[in-house]
Amino acid sequence: MELRDLEYFAVVAEHGNLRRAAEALDLSQPALSKTLRRLEQAIGAKLVKRTPKGVELTTVGTAMLQHAQRLQLSRDDITREVADLGQGRVGYLRIGAGPGIAEDLLPATCGALLQDTTKVSFNITVATNDVLVPALRKGEYDLIVSGIPSTPHEDLVQEPLYADEFAVFASVRHRLAKRKSVPIADLSQEQWALSATNVVSWRALHNAFEVHCLPPPRVALQSNLTSVRLQTVSCSNLLGFDPRRFMKQATRRLLVTEIRVKDLAWSRPVGVSYRRIAYVSPVARRFIEILKANAKEIAKEP
Repeated sequence: MELRDLEYFAVVAEHGNLRRAAEALDLSQPALSKTLRRLEQAIGAKLVKRTPKGVELTTVGTAMLQHAQRLQLSRDDITREVADLGQGRVGYLRIGAGPGIAEDLLPATCGALLQDTTKVSFNITVATNDVLVPALRKGEYDLIVSGIPSTPHEDLVQEPLYADEFAVFASVRHRLAKRKSVPIADLSQEQWALSATNVVSWRALHNAFEVHCLPPPRVALQSNLTSVRLQTVSCSNLLGFDPRRFMKQATRRLLVTEIRVKDLAWSRPVGVSYRRIAYVSPVARRFIEILKANAKEIAKEP
């Protein structure tokens, strides 16, 4: 079995069509068909079946594709490791981060690492976990900093950093702003500025309403940008549900305040995640060290 044949097979699987795969590889279709047949002969099973639109993977083909993808990731890791060692390059980090966490934790961490060396560069992408985790598994990120589940994913190393306590907040002019404590039932008629429905904080708030037999929160604004939610809440009658730390920081520049709500206490663990079998470069390990130190300072905040 030749590595090149596996790589060509992965391209065929991606396109689902021999002609388009051949064009992508700059090969003739007969040449690509020959490599596919050679691979099938090597393993003794059919990998694809013809369809009116192109080709589909067989059960064996689907299993083979997973092995081919893991092999490609391993080869990419080896290439990067050799480059680090052979060229003396400090590194290039591809980082994914959750909304809010990126603005809160990463600038200080990147700045501290840049003080150690100028031979480091970063590419930071902000997204939710439904985007970040699959991309991390595909090797598109070196690490991600986001909310982590209580039960870690088996294929990932997930190191906790701190716990984010969430709170309800509103404009200081909101009718509930002056009350010392509010029953959760009193929030049922309010409108909200919340994160997207695929975010755990959104589900946590909905679950709290459901437990108390209340209708779901009425969402007037939905955005993954924490700053957009905070600013909108500050100049409207909407309520927000975000980390208490963000809200406290916002009070320095925005007229917002926390609404103390009975029976609504929730926090999410924030952590750094990377692939268990991946090569973790020296610069990535140093980044994680600094990240942990900064997270300890955040955990000390009242």
